[in-house]
Amino acid sequence: MAFTLPPLPYPTDALEPFYDKATLEIHHGKHHAAYVDKLNKALEAIPAFHDKGIDDILMDLDAIPQGMRQSVINNGGGHANHSLFWSIMAPGKGGAPKGKIGEAIQKEFGGFDEFKKTFTAKALELFGSGWTFLVQDADGKLQILNLPNQDSPISKRLQPLLLVDLWEHAYYLKFQNRRPEWVETWWNVVDWDRVEQYYIEEPAWLIEHAT
Repeated sequence: MAFTLPPLPYPTDALEPFYDKATLEIHHGKHHAAYVDKLNKALEAIPAFHDKGIDDILMDLDAIPQGMRQSVINNGGGHANHSLFWSIMAPGKGGAPKGKIGEAIQKEFGGFDEFKKTFTAKALELFGSGWTFLVQDADGKLQILNLPNQDSPISKRLQPLLLVDLWEHAYYLKFQNRRPEWVETWWNVVDWDRVEQYYIEEPAWLIEHAT
């Protein structure tokens, strides 16, 4: 089965003024769509992967022929990362997390303010294009990490919960080279209810690989 571009869970102007409509239209409709198209193209010659979900593919990269592997990493990761990115943003959100994810952040980072400070600093450390993630490991511990390009934490047996896109196409129309301003603005649309859902619903594949 071919992968398809998932629809946005909100209108393209819903995240204004924090995330502008023009950028969102191009980011989703052009960039994400291109990752989906190229992923399908890369998988055409690998029948064993035609019925696998994107998580299963990204966890089994060694099974992909060497000549096709980097394309799957780039485009499969691009598809997975962007799909999660759209889902953890929503209009009228932002603020501090509550519930179990709020408790976990308090425990691991000493509170939301410290977490936000640490996550933002990590994002501003990233050289070039990539993502900053909040992930959960198989022991339930939260970590913040940067990954370059479209690499996915799933390939490292880590469950992504939250992520910010640091490719220039994600923010350049509105923020140009002002990455710090983009990251600071992005916090206003983080949907902590959705992050909480991902945190509580720990995927079976992560539990299976617990050590």
